Amino acid sequence: MINKEDFVFGTRSVIEAIKTGKTIDKVLIKTGLKNELISELHLLIKENGIAFQYVPIEKINRITRKNHQGVIAFVSPVEFDNIETVLPGIYEAGQNPLLLVLDQITDVRNFGAIARSAECAGVQAIIIPEKGMARIGADAVKTSAGAIHHLPICKVRNLEDTVRYLKDSGIYIVAATEKGDKLYTAADMTAPLAIVMGSEDIGISPKLLKLADEELKIPINGKIESLNVSVSAALMIYEAVRQRN
Repeated sequence: MINKEDFVFGTRSVIEAIKTGKTIDKVLIKTGLKNELISELHLLIKENGIAFQYVPIEKINRITRKNHQGVIAFVSPVEFDNIETVLPGIYEAGQNPLLLVLDQITDVRNFGAIARSAECAGVQAIIIPEKGMARIGADAVKTSAGAIHHLPICKVRNLEDTVRYLKDSGIYIVAATEKGDKLYTAADMTAPLAIVMGSEDIGISPKLLKLADEELKIPINGKIESLNVSVSAALMIYEAVRQRN
């Protein structure tokens, strides 16, 4: 469910939202829509690096039946950070990096729960992809108990490139996957670390998994084959905390 405070609609309203500096997650534009204002909107979207998507009118109508003119923009309640700024700041502060990389977590409640655990554990940043991720709206903030407002959320265009940047910056990459050949408690998590968690249905993408320094598994002894991703993330994060303490 999308809260009404999570979006603005109408071409002029969206243009003004961008011009006034609101943090826009994504703009939805009716397929085939072309006019002078849409051209202006496209220019602003390009100048500000905002994600956008052409969609059928039915998709927009499901969000609101008001006079949207074929344009809706999702507004984020949080400001996103740049990992290339955040990570040097962690090192400069003399801290041992503990980061979380989320690969296409699509359930907003899972994301909120993960953010809550991460903030409580002292994770210094959560890295998410620009596309294929649960939208960080009012529901995510509520589920996280406000934790989203207290730790950097870094949205990136390409997770693989970002993980390569982390590796080049001295970060050890561990991936939580049932395909792992080592128990998560057997790994050394005391070094500068980034934990990669995958989507609820397909896990970590193969290309991203190949970049991991280690693939770690959480033991499953019951009949259900997997844990909820928010539970798995909490276990991984707090194992790192346990070792570091």
